[in-house]
Amino acid sequence: MVTFEEIKHNEAVRTYIAEADKTLQSLGFTEHSFAHVVKVAETAGYILETLGHDERTVELAKIAGYLHDIGNLVNRIEHSQSGAVMAFRILDNLGMPARDIARIVSAIGNHDEGTGQPVNDISAALILADKSDVRRSRVRNADKTTFDIHDRVNYSVKKSSLKIKEDDKVIKLKLSVDTEYGSIMDYFEIFMGRMLLCRKAAEKLGLSFKLEINDQQLI
Repeated sequence: MVTFEEIKHNEAVRTYIAEADKTLQSLGFTEHSFAHVVKVAETAGYILETLGHDERTVELAKIAGYLHDIGNLVNRIEHSQSGAVMAFRILDNLGMPARDIARIVSAIGNHDEGTGQPVNDISAALILADKSDVRRSRVRNADKTTFDIHDRVNYSVKKSSLKIKEDDKVIKLKLSVDTEYGSIMDYFEIFMGRMLLCRKAAEKLGLSFKLEINDQQLI
């Protein structure tokens, strides 16, 4: 079987991820390289493992998380769809069974808030993992005076965590925000669509999505 470790060390995959991130860097986007995709992969795996999914489903979620942004190599616009097509070719060439490919491709093709929906459990876990990765270290711009709103919001997040409270059937994104660099309203201006998609994803998994910023529950 094709494993997460195999995908992580595949030279072609690593090249696509690195080059896709260079494309986004040239457009002024925050980091979408290995730090991001590894975090998303591990978080997606944590979500499904915590909820009791089988080992193979957890593995597929991690593979989907690692591959989810390779479509940025083609174009930022509709990158989820182009990334799904790229992932299909990679995984098919590696001999992955069609059912496993289908689950991964559906998840990647539906992870973006513009067109995506949590169509299966892997997709739901990927959405939650991707949209919760907000952190200071994703900002590339060293000049704080020229921060755009995405820079301000990411730089303002000093600490973030996404945890499942199984007893309450809740998944909570908890953020510590330094309002010197970005306000809570800034966060909602660019992340409201993502948070609504997270709510749908949580519901797909039988959970309620909660957002807490600076110890205040906002969703």
